[in-house]
Amino acid sequence: MKRTIQYILCTILTTVLLVSCGDGVSLQRYYVDNQESKHFITQDIPISMVKLDKSNFSEEENEAFNSVKRLNFLGYQTEDTNAESYKVELEKVKTILSADKYNDLMEVSDKGNRLFVKYIGTDDSADEVILFGYRKDTGFGIVRVLGDDMNPEKMGVLVHSLQKANIDEGQVQDIMNFFK
Repeated sequence: MKRTIQYILCTILTTVLLVSCGDGVSLQRYYVDNQESKHFITQDIPISMVKLDKSNFSEEENEAFNSVKRLNFLGYQTEDTNAESYKVELEKVKTILSADKYNDLMEVSDKGNRLFVKYIGTDDSADEVILFGYRKDTGFGIVRVLGDDMNPEKMGVLVHSLQKANIDEGQVQDIMNFFK
């Protein structure tokens, strides 16, 4: 009887462990798996290194900007020789970001450019905000925005403001050169 109970407990424990170790690919896992690949570039950018003229920011935009701590960038450059690989990698990212845990915030499409802004968390507090953009002839880029007490609605306003802001390209020169 004691042996049967031990067997049942071991079976239950093993089952729980196997079920809890999901096989799904996360965005973080995708970053780790591709950070050393030749067609990818990665860059960690502490928000303290991003210099912006915030004088025209509203209180809401300022609050959103100050809640951000770090940006993780992963970019994939497309070339004539890797067009098939680009399609495969693009579909992988789209599949990852189509998971239920990623909530849609906004989508922009302009002259062949596509930008998606998604977040993980609740309507009041985002654990992570993801900006994913692509263009067929240059590649795609993913920015994971990490911080504390980020509000998804305010982050959407901030993203819209940053599209109009003067950003010193020297700060992101490696990223810009990668897509040339």
